[in-house]
Formats: sequence, structure tokens, C-alpha cells
Amino acid sequence: MRIINLIENTEGERKVSFAHGLSFYIEIKEHKILLDFGPSGEIKENAKKLGVNLAEIDTAVLSHGHYDHSGGLLTFAEINNKAAIYMQKTATGEYYSDDGRLAEGERFRYIGIDKEIEKLKNVHYVEGDYDIDDELKLLTVKKRSHKLPFTNKRILMKKDGQLVGDEFTHEHSLVIASEGKNILMSGCAHNGILSILDSYKEKYKSEPDLVISGFHLMKKTEYREDQKMEIEEIARELATYKNTKFITCHCTGVLAYEIMKKIMGEKLGYVHSGDEIEL
Repeated sequence: MRIINLIENTEGERKVSFAHGLSFYIEIKEHKILLDFGPSGEIKENAKKLGVNLAEIDTAVLSHGHYDHSGGLLTFAEINNKAAIYMQKTATGEYYSDDGRLAEGERFRYIGIDKEIEKLKNVHYVEGDYDIDDELKLLTVKKRSHKLPFTNKRILMKKDGQLVGDEFTHEHSLVIASEGKNILMSGCAHNGILSILDSYKEKYKSEPDLVISGFHLMKKTEYREDQKMEIEEIARELATYKNTKFITCHCTGVLAYEIMKKIMGEKLGYVHSGDEIEL
């Protein structure tokens, strides 16, 4: 089994491109998989430098309907038009970020997917949980067990012509069961990593061996004390998972990672652009 990050926010030792977005290449016994596509076509060059042949991918998964995870999808489709691409049916919705009254551009910025993606013939739209096969499954959160992380309050969706808080029904996680390992991979964990883990435990009656996910805790400004406390509370609960290791990236943000690392120690790692995860 191999898991290689094709693009992430921070520069890694392999010196490939890095940008605000996410994409992973996963190779298991029966599949070569792409989870998310990064913010742009940069994954094409990164994959080449990292020795990953995108034409050999047989299964691709879009974790949710945001541009920083879907921006390279059309580039991927030009290289590979045979891979099955899975996404929630609601991933084609209208999603926005509220950048605040002092935003340099428009306050409400469109962050959804490119509508050209809907024209691809190999896209498989699913609704809720979905089993691709015995090794690959898609997991959704039906009811959150914890509150949404504070940073999600600015993420909006258009519903009946009005901008309202995003319900994140367009988000699913990839569950991999292969070679004796159970791995849970999420893009941003907008529903909250704690709620996603509770959904996993409820469905599979166990805890994953490894969790790879952004935690969506990044801020462009300094954290307030109550926000630091929320990050610490999440870290403390994750630390109670005795046999699970966590690797984070992307929307967690380096500052939030450092706060969590002090609490979680060796249970938490960070993957940079181009890094291969040691299993």
C-alpha cells in the first residue's frame, strides 16, 4: 500500500508545487486511486515528478464540492477518461465563502466546482453512504455528534435563491480496508473530524488504524482564546483513540497543527506536498 500527497498547502522535501488545495494518490492491492484533484492542473506535473501515472488511476473520489479539491479534475479527465469518479450528488451545488465586509473583492466568493465537470460521462453521483467494493467505501455524516468547527461558519450554500449556512451534505470520506489496515481519509472534515469518527465507529463498530484529513481549523487572523480552546478540545478527544494515528494537512493550518501536536504528540503528524506517508 502506498499513499502519496500530490499537492497540499506547504512545501515538502520533494520540492514539487504546493498550493491551497489537496490531492492524494493511493495504491492498494486491487486499485490505484485519486482522492481529490487539488486546486488546479498542477497535479499533472507533480504526479509526473513523483512517479505517479494518472492514466493508470481506476477510481477517483471528490471529497466535497469545493474548488480547492476539484480544480484539477478537468485536467485529470483529459489524461484519464476511464476512471470512475465518485462524488455526492449535492457536490454540484452553489457554494460560497463569506470573506467578510473588508474583503478585497466580492464579499461572497464562489468556491464551488467548475460546472464543466457535470458534463463528464464517467462521473458517478451517489447519495449518502456508498460501497464501491469490499476495499473502498464512502462514508457520510447523517447526524453530527459534535458542533461544527468554528471556521465553517463562513462557508455558505445557495438554497432557494438565498445564501445560508452550508449543510455539508456534499461531503463524504473514503474508507479503505486493504492489506489488514483500515484507513479513513477525508478532505476537509467540514462536518467535524469528531463527528466523522463517530459515524465511522457507529457503522463499522471499530476505530480506524489511520486517519488522514484536513481538520478545517485554519484562520488568516490570530485565534481568539475560545478558538484555541476549541482546537485543544478536539485534540484531547482525538488523543483518546488508543490505536489510531492521525495525519493532517491543508485546511488544518500550521498554527492549529502546532497547538494540537502539543497535546497529541506522536499520535499526530503532518503531510506536506509531495510527501509519501509511511504505513
